[in-house]
Amino acid sequence: MDFDTFLDAIFISTLKIGTLELPFNLFTLLIEFLLPLVLMTAAYRILVITFKRFLKRTSLKEDTGERILRWIRIVLRLLYVFGTALFAGRLFGAKIFEYLQRFYEILNQPLISSGNTRVTFVTLILMIPVFYFASWAGRASMSIMRKSMLGRMGLDEAQQFSAVNLTRYAVMVVVLLISLTVIGIDLSALTVIFGVLGIGLGFGLQHVVSNFFSGLVIIITRPVKEGDRVLVQETEGTIMQIRILSTVINTLTNESIIVPNSHIVEQTVHNYSFNDPSIIIKNEIGVSYASDIDLVMKVLLGIAEGNPYRMDKNKCWVYLKQFGDFSINFTVYTWIKSTNDKFEAHHWNNIEIWRQFKQNGIEIPFPQLDLHQRP
Repeated sequence: MDFDTFLDAIFISTLKIGTLELPFNLFTLLIEFLLPLVLMTAAYRILVITFKRFLKRTSLKEDTGERILRWIRIVLRLLYVFGTALFAGRLFGAKIFEYLQRFYEILNQPLISSGNTRVTFVTLILMIPVFYFASWAGRASMSIMRKSMLGRMGLDEAQQFSAVNLTRYAVMVVVLLISLTVIGIDLSALTVIFGVLGIGLGFGLQHVVSNFFSGLVIIITRPVKEGDRVLVQETEGTIMQIRILSTVINTLTNESIIVPNSHIVEQTVHNYSFNDPSIIIKNEIGVSYASDIDLVMKVLLGIAEGNPYRMDKNKCWVYLKQFGDFSINFTVYTWIKSTNDKFEAHHWNNIEIWRQFKQNGIEIPFPQLDLHQRP
């Protein structure tokens, strides 16, 4: 076979999918379908960038411009879909519906057949919108409960968290089971799936199952909830999201840490805002042995009571902790409103201790070593 014959076999000969012979060749596919799609994609991106720059130059508000740009994108995408269908119809000609039917018959060939259940390519494709719809239904039910029902039920924040998440997952499971039945999957075949799952537990799925049930335990028992300030395995931060397999914690340095739910259930978790977000912070300071102890305690108590993060109804304490080798050590206890402010409150106390001690002539000693040399 010479080179020209090889090119004819590739570009000029009609394409075939199994026994199905298509009414075009590779050259026609490239010129009349793929090339227009590439041009439409380029035109879509250019138009979006152009409209985006144009809207930035106008005097419209930012949110108004975003809404206009979002609708422009929707319109352009619809035109893109319409253009794709138009070029596809031109490529297949008058027999497009016949080819679509034959293509559907190919995709509808069973891959797995068990009892009344037939799993085909069409079934697998339909599973994508099924899972998306189940997820959307779960989020929608959660939103409806938060807006209309929870306020009337008189539940506290933790109880609302449990009710919302349990409802979400219950709705997702119900919608998923009904949708799977609609697309032709016999639910009795789930016993086979659970059997396969049992075998798979020995090959690594035990961690997934453990995290799954740990997620249910967290939702039901509420040891932590979204918005809590926690310390897990030396990682301190705020819980941003509790998912079915893991929990997302945003640290003090704005890092997102993904913690498996089993770690939260099985290990010790410091929840600084479990029942009450207020906490007591401690500032430790040492003063010289020559200092007036009464003045020191008065200054420290005034600093603690003047802290802008302090709870007004709770008092502060100053205790003499110990007589050290080089200093008399005091501990200041300040009750602040929220654990989220503990670093700011601790910093504020330290700064004021430094300033007030300098103003009142109170010395903060430092270790020193005296060397005596005998003659």
